[in-house]
Amino acid sequence: MVILIMMLLNALVFPEFLDQHIKEVDYGTFLKRVEDGDVSQVQIEGNRIAFLVKNEDEKNNIYVTGLMEDPDLVNRLYKADVKFTKDIPREKSPLQNFIITWILPMALFIGIGQILTRQMRKRMGGPSAMTFGKSNAKIYVQAKTGKTFADVAGQDEAKEALNEIVDFLHNPKKYAEIGAALPKGALLVGPPGTGKTLLARAVAGEANVPFFSISGSEFVEMFVGMGAAKVRDLFKQANEKAPCIVFIDEIDTIGKKRDSGGIGGNDEREQTLNQLLTEMDGFDGKKGVVILAATNRPETLDKALLRPGRFDRRIPVELPDLAGREAILKVHAEKIKMESKIDFNVIARATAGASGAELANIVNEAALRAVRSGRSLVAQEDLEESVEVIIAGYQRKGAVISPKEKNIIAYHEIGHALVAAKQTDSAPVHKITIIPRTSGALGYTMQVEEDERTLMSKEQAFNKIVTFTGGRAAEELIFNTVTSGASNDIEQATRIARAMVTRFGMSENFDMMALETVSNQYLGGDASLICSPETAARIDEEVLSIIKNAHEKAIRILKENQDKLHELTSYLLEKETITGEEFMDILSKDSNIISKDGDIVSKDGVE
Repeated sequence: MVILIMMLLNALVFPEFLDQHIKEVDYGTFLKRVEDGDVSQVQIEGNRIAFLVKNEDEKNNIYVTGLMEDPDLVNRLYKADVKFTKDIPREKSPLQNFIITWILPMALFIGIGQILTRQMRKRMGGPSAMTFGKSNAKIYVQAKTGKTFADVAGQDEAKEALNEIVDFLHNPKKYAEIGAALPKGALLVGPPGTGKTLLARAVAGEANVPFFSISGSEFVEMFVGMGAAKVRDLFKQANEKAPCIVFIDEIDTIGKKRDSGGIGGNDEREQTLNQLLTEMDGFDGKKGVVILAATNRPETLDKALLRPGRFDRRIPVELPDLAGREAILKVHAEKIKMESKIDFNVIARATAGASGAELANIVNEAALRAVRSGRSLVAQEDLEESVEVIIAGYQRKGAVISPKEKNIIAYHEIGHALVAAKQTDSAPVHKITIIPRTSGALGYTMQVEEDERTLMSKEQAFNKIVTFTGGRAAEELIFNTVTSGASNDIEQATRIARAMVTRFGMSENFDMMALETVSNQYLGGDASLICSPETAARIDEEVLSIIKNAHEKAIRILKENQDKLHELTSYLLEKETITGEEFMDILSKDSNIISKDGDIVSKDGVE
């Protein structure tokens, strides 16, 4: 293309630039220079005269003047010994004019566009023009993936549900003989980082079949119709490789609910979805093509995608429980050199609500800490510190905090711990520290449940709020002031109190009435009220009442144990970080006891 452009320029355009050397003069100047002998050559062209001069400085110039009625011109030229001739006026051919005016600019425009498009595609990693409509799905076989169910821990229920698919791919005749057909599609649903993609690859590894992997976003193209073409190509490849597994990650990208009004929808996404629905209806499930998909936003999927015959099997891949977390930690620890006596149960209990990806990150952080400390084996303290790094960030050892503020922070954290320890149905204190963290926390109190809890009673929820208010209560009791250090505590306490009223039915005024809905449950949960403004105002009053009662209870607990509050704070200021065992040793000496209803009772039984 570049060579063609240069040839056209050389043949058609560059000659035109010679016109820049032509200079027009009047006829009298022409005659004078002829008489002076300055003119070397003359050419008469139609109604004009072109001439060259002998002067070296003007040798590259062509002078032009108009042709006059001068019968003696030939004699003058002859006497001045000037070479002269008469020629037919040179005019550009219509073809040349057309090429210069239309073809050449168009060719230049197209050529530059092709070059820019190619450069942009290279930078963006997109397909070339010859690959539009190709699915670009990554194809793995067992030798490359090497993943089996042994590599997946903490998801026993999901593995059990997927085992049927593996068995079908191994023994399709067993199902065909009885007339059973395997579900064409299975949807893996769960929070981010729980191992949905790993599970899909493990199914392919167990079944020893090809594994097609593609993200939902790869179907969305700039040009309408390209996404649908990619879907057709993907299923064509899958049918050729059957039996196989096709895995579509983040299927909500193309599987969102279609706009019922027909206005404001994305035509490309809808065409892609329609093609996916058609392809799933068209292929024969008995061939052994299994479609797996993953999403963490199942509520946004189109209903047609979830009907029987398509993604009719929904497999939850939830956050692991205590046993699952311990198993995941052990799986990732197999690749790390560790000391022989590592208690993974302690780490699992301290990481309630963590996903498999977060647990893998914790193990890796522990290995990095061991390297930084100059050790060749990961110790228990490395794992415990890595949990704190994930929760609160790295230690800010160089942070400068005044003694006055450090004193307030210490009382604040001991306030949390003391209130928690003096209540029933509260998780034991595991660690207290006043070392600032990179997350912005100036200190924190870590509580670790002894057992896994799946339900939370009204009393437990209220006691959590009391614990959250314990830090602010200590500030008020000791310093007769409040600080901004309780901002996160206030947010957490308000969140639990509001959930008690609007979602958990733990309010006498509203009983079991649903006042709030939660969307995107796997992505943090966005709550929205479903009640009138008047009811919303009553909800605010109820939430405020719960928090006030919890705050008052926290102050009452701290007043009853004010001596222990001072003693524990002094010890924390000295050590900066204390364990739950150290905390309980000091607290258990001559301490009050707590009744079952959470009220403070002295040892002699008098309140």
